Amino acid sequence: MRFMTSLPGTTRYPPMEDDWRASLRPEDFQLMARTADELGFDSIAFSEHVVVPDAMAQFMGSFWPHAMTAMAFAAGATSRIVVDSSIMVLPYHNPLVLAKAVSTLDLLSGGRVRISVGVGHAEAEFEALGVPFHERGRLADEYLDVMIELWTNPEPEFHGRYVEFKDMAFAPRPVQTPHPPIWIGGNSEAAMRRAARHDGWFPWMVTAEQLPERLEFIRSLPEFESRTRPFDVQMPATISHGERGSSVSDRGGQLASTGAQAVIDAISELQQIGVTWTSSPMPPATSLQSHLEGLHWFAEEVMPAFR
Repeated sequence: MRFMTSLPGTTRYPPMEDDWRASLRPEDFQLMARTADELGFDSIAFSEHVVVPDAMAQFMGSFWPHAMTAMAFAAGATSRIVVDSSIMVLPYHNPLVLAKAVSTLDLLSGGRVRISVGVGHAEAEFEALGVPFHERGRLADEYLDVMIELWTNPEPEFHGRYVEFKDMAFAPRPVQTPHPPIWIGGNSEAAMRRAARHDGWFPWMVTAEQLPERLEFIRSLPEFESRTRPFDVQMPATISHGERGSSVSDRGGQLASTGAQAVIDAISELQQIGVTWTSSPMPPATSLQSHLEGLHWFAEEVMPAFR
């Protein structure tokens, strides 16, 4: 099992928003990224929206990063951890420009980029960006093909419905071969079929109870049977906090190790189902310091069970 974390404050999601996240400074973000890197976390994830429709902002907030920019910031502050666009809405991006950004960052980071993408759901956001909402699946599939062509073919050429080019040189190419891993987010049959053609699946609104059936479907697909690369599955481990919870803080605010076994058990259950990556369930942070303590707690009390 490998472990993903995030940088609090880079996304300000209303149910989780508080003053300490809003007051973080650049050096605080760097410190959080370096701490996760040094403690052995495997990736830092950055989700993305460009604009948020007013009707949705009350639920999902309006403060979202540009994923590639945030990934570059985190990569520059670290030395070994993977930076991940989890989840980027792929149809919002010109695939040639995105392929260049990814390969540049993969080169400069020493091969530490993963691209996790979805097709999106906020129709008004598509309208604002001039992207056809009802063609988002076809756009995503073609854009992935375009990027892989640019990353892997010394003489790239593409003739598609949305993109066409030939007689073009493309460099730098990514450090990772054949290209940086591509994970697909979503819960639809189309998303699962798309995931089977690439390197991993990030289920969205899928429970642990539903996961075995969904994985069986993916593994039954001809696209999956013909693959030669490993296939990863990312799902967060869900546990409760507080008096009923597993991973808890005592009244003095210090992390308690008594909840570690419950976290380990929850992650082990996912591992048995076929999950290979999980996000880090930690006690809710009330300050930068308590977030850093949470990272230490998880690395010292939970990670060793899976290393």
